[in-house]
Amino acid sequence: MGGDGFDQAVLLVVLALRFGIPLLIPRFPLPAIVACLVIDAADQTIFQQLTDLNLDGYQNYDKALDIFYLTVAFLAVYRNWTNTTAINVARFLWYYRLIGVWLFEVFQERWLLFVFPNTFEYFFIAYVAIETQWDPRRLTRNAVVGLAAFIWIVIKLPQEWWIHIAQNDFTDFMKVDIFGTTPTTSWADAITNRPVVSIALVLAIAGVAALAMWALRRAPAKDWSFRVDVDTPTPTVDLPDRAQAPLWLAPPFAEKLLLVGLLAAIFTSVLNLDTPVLRIVIGTSLIIIATVGVSTLLARRSITSTALQFVVLAAVNSALIATYAALLGATLNRGLALFFGLLLTMVIVLYDRYLSERIAQPTNA
Repeated sequence: MGGDGFDQAVLLVVLALRFGIPLLIPRFPLPAIVACLVIDAADQTIFQQLTDLNLDGYQNYDKALDIFYLTVAFLAVYRNWTNTTAINVARFLWYYRLIGVWLFEVFQERWLLFVFPNTFEYFFIAYVAIETQWDPRRLTRNAVVGLAAFIWIVIKLPQEWWIHIAQNDFTDFMKVDIFGTTPTTSWADAITNRPVVSIALVLAIAGVAALAMWALRRAPAKDWSFRVDVDTPTPTVDLPDRAQAPLWLAPPFAEKLLLVGLLAAIFTSVLNLDTPVLRIVIGTSLIIIATVGVSTLLARRSITSTALQFVVLAAVNSALIATYAALLGATLNRGLALFFGLLLTMVIVLYDRYLSERIAQPTNA
């Protein structure tokens, strides 16, 4: 174990990765969101193995950063996706889950996370996986809805039940119930404890891989070579004459208020503030109004740099959050509030940029 300086360095590196890697999702959606999943799963182990940090305070950052990378993924839908049915479905899945998370933070009832499963994340991964080699516009409405329903019912509901209702730990389950050891047993000893089970698991994995290869061979001809950079030019694809579903977009201010308001409500709950909903709405509205004013001012001066817009808005929103909290007399961790304010600012900047690009497209598709 390292000293305090080393522990803090590890913490800062992990936080930097968890904040920085999601920003790669808009351009490299598949590898970036998989990396976010891996880091999210591994960060606690990293801290436990390498540091002596008290992780109680980290839980606040952990919850916020989980929501942050999924929010960036949602905004990347506006930037990149071409199948309008998939965009509509993704928007529903995202806001449905976000409302569920907010309700959970309010009532602390774990069954709410089962009723409002995180189907959006796996639906996003499925879409961007298809996009690596095929034009997603090939997907019919029934195929898109069927894919979302399959993920929701077959994958996410059992997973959410396992985690939030049964409250089972996968590692403990595998070591105790499958390999017949104890939770503290090393993986090497657990695997060798029941070699027959280990062989069966290897065969099962091989079977799944073979099934995936069979499905790929039966898939339509690839439209382009494998790519993970969505900005890579692709050939023009002749598609069946199929009408695209209309893309429904709410008025930008209304959707921004909904999105940022829900995020602010969730972050406020994470901060353990007993704040009425009206105050959250007022605070969120002030942030959005300030954002619109600053963005308009920058546009009039022909300043279009996203980085500069973020820096200016971060300064304005940080001052606004501090002032609003002081006026309310709220006692809060100002460092944590500033951190959450920076997350909200980044969300607003990306939302404004990607939605404006979407609206500017001739067909909104």
